[in-house]
Amino acid sequence: MPVFDYDPPDRFVAGAVGQPGARAFFLQARGQGRVTTVALEKFQVAVLADRLDELLDEVLRRTGGRAPVPAAAPVELADDAPLDLPIDEDFRVGTMALAWDPETSQVIIEAQEATEAEAEDEVFDTDEPEPAVLRVRISPAAARAFSRRALDLVAAGRPPCPLCGQPLEPEGHICVRLNGHHPGGMSA
Repeated sequence: MPVFDYDPPDRFVAGAVGQPGARAFFLQARGQGRVTTVALEKFQVAVLADRLDELLDEVLRRTGGRAPVPAAAPVELADDAPLDLPIDEDFRVGTMALAWDPETSQVIIEAQEATEAEAEDEVFDTDEPEPAVLRVRISPAAARAFSRRALDLVAAGRPPCPLCGQPLEPEGHICVRLNGHHPGGMSA
């Protein structure tokens, strides 16, 4: 099983390539003269960012505010730069895991390669090779900065329909709240 381990990375970000509605999403870690890029779905980026914030908030709560966890992303850690080029996908993410290491006060993020069994909802197959893993250990401040960028990235997509919340395409969409009519396309 190849493990791409960054403890800590020089950079760890979520990014996207393409136009809203047709974007490809990636996690990218850089350090020790190498870059690891893994592909994932937009909803996985959103869930990872939300869960990171929840984990850090829980660490703060459980330690009575004594843990070195900032309440918000430090401005000096903001990273709005594009993904490193070339974007060479090492693998597609299936499952992800988060953990807090109280000894080092770091967040551990693991993104595991999607397997054929996951794609087909099969029972575990012992003949299948071990999936690759991207493992990143980052500070709580870096985790808050990652989460802020990831949430901004997800929000930068197509605007939602004000009625049903589904993404609006440039040509409009069929709105379930309007019984299949296009918003703005109804005549009085």
